Amino acid sequence: MATTLALSGAVLFKAGANVSTALTEADYNYAILQAEGYINSITKYNWNDNYATLSADVKYILEDACSNLAAMYLIQYDMSGYTSRAEAQTMLDVLRDRASNAIKELKDVKVRDFVLGAT
Repeated sequence: MATTLALSGAVLFKAGANVSTALTEADYNYAILQAEGYINSITKYNWNDNYATLSADVKYILEDACSNLAAMYLIQYDMSGYTSRAEAQTMLDVLRDRASNAIKELKDVKVRDFVLGAT
């Protein structure tokens, strides 16, 4: 199944150079699909189905949220490549905060009305 809200390259970039080398493109895509489902569910809006009608700004917010979540999934899968557990945890904390902020904005009906009207 094809991903919509983020590309595997964005996920790999955010997961960092120490992400497990055992992961494949299919693993990245699976993590993205999970993140997409979560974003659609938590915001109560199907961004995937309406993606083509969205403005570039909205797409960037969605990619940021989705790629951050997917990168978190990959880091959690195997932290052994990181220099320490603390390094991996710091990366998870930063990614979580960024994803949470983006999702908070996407959940806000006033913000959603604004961004959907910005096409």
